Parts: sequence; C-alpha cells; structure tokens
Amino acid sequence: MGEMPVGVMYRCDTAPEQLPAYARLVERLGYDELWIVEDCFFGGAVSGAAVAAAVTERLRIGIGILPAAFRNPALAAMELANLARLFPGRILPGFGHGMPAWVRQVGAAHPSPLAVLEETVAAVRALLAGKRVTVAGRHARLDEVALEFPPEQPPPISTGVRAERSLRLSGRVADGTILAEGASPAYVRWARGLIDEGRREAGRTDDHRLTVYAHLDFDEARASARREFAAQLAHGWALPPADADLADEIAGMLTTTTGAGSASRATGTSAWAATGPATGAVALAAALPEHYLDRFTAAGTAEQCAASVIRLREASADAVVFVPPRDAQLAVAQITLAAETLLPMIRAVTTR
Repeated sequence: MGEMPVGVMYRCDTAPEQLPAYARLVERLGYDELWIVEDCFFGGAVSGAAVAAAVTERLRIGIGILPAAFRNPALAAMELANLARLFPGRILPGFGHGMPAWVRQVGAAHPSPLAVLEETVAAVRALLAGKRVTVAGRHARLDEVALEFPPEQPPPISTGVRAERSLRLSGRVADGTILAEGASPAYVRWARGLIDEGRREAGRTDDHRLTVYAHLDFDEARASARREFAAQLAHGWALPPADADLADEIAGMLTTTTGAGSASRATGTSAWAATGPATGAVALAAALPEHYLDRFTAAGTAEQCAASVIRLREASADAVVFVPPRDAQLAVAQITLAAETLLPMIRAVTTR
C-alpha cells in the first residue's frame, strides 16, 4: 500500500504556550506530522504553524483548517509563502468553509460558501505558484497581484470539507482533502469517489492526498472515545449517506438520551470539538454500541487501533491524524504509548 504518514493534532482548546513542548514531543516520538487547528476563537493556526515548525527539524506541520471567508487570498498566500520558504516541504495548509455561526459572528458570511472556498483556493494556489493573478469573483477580487517571494516549492493546498458538492469542489481545485473526526471507512470511500468526480471534471491527473482525522483513545476501556463521539453526535453532527444504515439507530439513541429528534446529513464541520459535551452526551456515550467505536474512531488496544487505521487506509485514506483526548496529561500519555506500540504496527502494514 505504500508508506502512510501518521500525525497528531494539537487541539484548539489547548493553551498556545504548550505548543512548543508538544511539537518537540511529537517529533521525538516519531510521528510524521503535527496538525494545528484553527477554530474561533482560539489560537491562530498560521502563527501556531510557524512556532511548531521553528522548534522542530523534520516534522511536517498541517494547518487544518483556515476558514476561507476570514482571509483575503493575497494575505493568505503571503503568510503561506513565508512558511513554505522558511520550512520547505514541511507545510501542509488547509482551507475550509468554517462554522457558519462563527462566520456570521465575525461578519464574514457570504451567500455562497462554495464560491468563497473555490475562489480562495484557486487564487492562493496560483499566487504560491508565482503567477500574477487577476480575478473578479464573488468573493476574491485581485488586480494584477503577484508575490515578491513565492516559494520554490509551493505547498499543496487541501480543503477541509464534508458534503457532496464541497468534496467535488475539492477534487477540482485543491491538492488534497481533509476529513474531520468521525469518518468511517465507508465515508472515506464515498468521499474519494466524489473527489475523483471533481478531478475528472477538471481534467486533473495529479495526486490528491486524502487526510483523515481520527479520535485516538489508546486504552482498552475506550472511555474517552465514547465521550468524544457521543459529544460529536449530541452537538448535531450527522451521518453522510455512506453511513445511512445507522441513521435510525442513532436517531433513536439521540431521542432517548438527549431529546434530539433525528440524525440528518452533515453539511459542515461540527462545533463539538471546541465546545465540549452537550446535554445528554454522558447518557449517549453509555448507550453507544462497541461497533460504533470500531467504525468511527481509533480506540482500544493497540490491535484495535491499528485495525481501525488499516481499514481507513484500505478505504483510500493517504494519511491519518490522531485526535488525542481532551485532557492534556492523558493526551501526552496516550500519544507516547501509541508511538511505542501502535506506530510500529501501522508501519509494518502500510510500508509493504
């Protein structure tokens, strides 16, 4: 299958002053990547990526994701060009729609989030490639703009998206796609199919990296993964068509434990990661069948976690990023143990 990068997320709800030590630890443990999250109103991902890259030597730094509506494409390209020149080959930027409520809260709402994302990614990619860009779009408006210091090696731009039209868009305009926590192997396959449709529409034949975030709970009891996934469901995250076979069961559990009435399709990144457990999430966590954890997380023993990662790989994931537990001490303990036993198991399979 070829070597698969394995990364770790730096959670947005962790204080920024802890980032340098965490980045050094992740590199020392042998992970390939560290992903910096940008959620409102936590730390900025561009400055966080600069810090993480500066205190490490080989670690690739992912930015997952920059809300496209928040940034002028020229300024975004300037920032990413700096990072790409200072840390060549180590920066993996991502753009996305952003949470609609947050986008409205900062006055950046737009009637067409798809246009915002497409125009931003297209303009940033062109600028990083050293082109002079003029565009008069619905969101992006640039007049003969060119970077004075474009990188010799432009970083690949991914989009962090979930829904059908956005996945096709990612295939057309981006170099990769980031799938958020809760992606099952069935969803990964479904997403890859839509991405490939977009690539065919655009006549693209280059590589397209599919990065998948996965809850990590390196503990046989899997209590943290239960809480995380239950909070995700309780906050309104819903199933894509690829997992529709569970819709009625999840709707029933939500009704019983949280009072929510249904589980509908997801249309964007959910807010659960930033806001913590919702009402009823504890009861929902207790009600979750074990096979949900196998399907939607990387949780349990080393063998169970490795099996989950391999299933994602077989479903066409190119890279997996572990999302550790919320508790900072537990997170450090788990990524350390996982590096010692889980990473070798994954690499023994994915490097064949």
